[in-house]
Amino acid sequence: MPGSCTVVIPTYNEEKNIVNMAKCLREMYPDFKIMFMDDNSTDRSKELIDGLNDPLTILVTRKPEERGLAASVFQGILECGTDYFMTIDCDFQHPPEALGRMYAKMEEGADLTIGVRDDRFALGFVRWAGSWAFNIFADLFLLWHGKKISKDVMSGLIAGRTDVFVPVIKENWDGLEMQGWKVLLDLLKFGPKDLKISNVNYKFGKRAEGESHISPRVVVTTFHQCGCFGRFCAKVYAKLKKC
Repeated sequence: MPGSCTVVIPTYNEEKNIVNMAKCLREMYPDFKIMFMDDNSTDRSKELIDGLNDPLTILVTRKPEERGLAASVFQGILECGTDYFMTIDCDFQHPPEALGRMYAKMEEGADLTIGVRDDRFALGFVRWAGSWAFNIFADLFLLWHGKKISKDVMSGLIAGRTDVFVPVIKENWDGLEMQGWKVLLDLLKFGPKDLKISNVNYKFGKRAEGESHISPRVVVTTFHQCGCFGRFCAKVYAKLKKC
């Protein structure tokens, strides 16, 4: 029997994209559950999703005091109640068609499937350089602790088994970086050492509508996930950027 799956999508003021994403995913994956984990949007996101009248598509309004992209994803994983979870951005920078290939990897026995960007130069030189440098830094940190590494630890396009990662999230809740964007790093950091990891390559696209929520603060919270030296680097970067 095929495994059940939930697509967890963190959102904040994505009314320009949210309906298109919901309809696209429903057309491509009619049996998937879709959970928009919303950080108290001030636009019409909830009204628009409620208007779809789709029992498998819901928008969860999170508590204001618990805001954070990573926190939204972790809560969605805990509450999804399916065999697998997947995470994808709401702005179409991650191609929805990749989810089908990731689901196939999960059905083949993977514990974790990671979307790996084909051409990171598309991010622009500065973001590419930052992504490349941090990937090396994170890999060294993970290897030092005997954990599995990733070809793209900055990826936000991931799939995993809930029976593997729900206990990991519950047991390490206080140690997770809730304000950061890089959920994958914490899943690798706290996950089992013998994870079965698969990869799916994809082309990273441009945001369909709206504005990006990326800021220098993202870098700070990401370095926080890499131990004492990472926190030291975060402090240095924060002083340089005054964030």
